[in-house]
Amino acid sequence: MKKYIIQSIRLTLVLLVLLCVIYPVTVAFIGKMSKGNGGGEKITKNGKTVGYALLGQSFTKPQYFWGRPSAVAYNAAGSAGSNKGPSNPDYLKEVQTRIDTLLKYNPGIKKSDIPADMVTASGSGLDPNISEQGAAIQIERVAAARKIDVKKVKELVAMNTLKPFMGVFGPSSVNVLKLNLALDAL
Repeated sequence: MKKYIIQSIRLTLVLLVLLCVIYPVTVAFIGKMSKGNGGGEKITKNGKTVGYALLGQSFTKPQYFWGRPSAVAYNAAGSAGSNKGPSNPDYLKEVQTRIDTLLKYNPGIKKSDIPADMVTASGSGLDPNISEQGAAIQIERVAAARKIDVKKVKELVAMNTLKPFMGVFGPSSVNVLKLNLALDAL
């Protein structure tokens, strides 16, 4: 019995050093090597921080592209999904309200044109990107609200589209904050 207790204590000490010292120091070091030195990639405008590249924000004005809905009101301190299943009546009502809002403000689209990411929140509630289709269905609204040629807005969307990693992994997406800042710069 004494033999097993000593082995257990040794294993516990090894795992404590490995998981509480070596692993966190390694992750912190890698973070310091990334954009933003581990503090997030800040996006600035006129010398003022307006957001972070990997945190979604709420845009509701017609002249801006709207991001993915958030179950936590884009609060990074409380990152979470809604945890409501697809058969939950409250959830279905919420999704239908989002669909109705998109159809109201984007009259040129049909319900079948709306991608899922525009009416459902992400698992974190902080997704900063939307799909290419999510941006495409909003182009005419944004162009009309800003009195800009639709072609120019399409070009901006194309310039701000992130292609799949290595051309294969993941879908194409558009960072909403960066796109809206590019619109403001016009």
